[in-house]
Amino acid sequence: MRKYNNSAGDSGISGYETGLEYIQVRFGYGRSYTYSYKRAGKEHVDNMKVLAEKGRGLNTYINRYVKDLND
Repeated sequence: MRKYNNSAGDSGISGYETGLEYIQVRFGYGRSYTYSYKRAGKEHVDNMKVLAEKGRGLNTYINRYVKDLND
């Protein structure tokens, strides 16, 4: 799992891992959630991958659009 950059300094996300059709996000040092094309949709997962790479906005995006769409 890669470390989330957290450039704003206020995210609860500590890490992430990406695959062809999913992103797995770890919150703090606890639970990880997987968001897939099948459940969250390709557009959301691809947007989340971009935000994860930037290290900014991923937690807000999850809360706003895909909070309950994890596998």
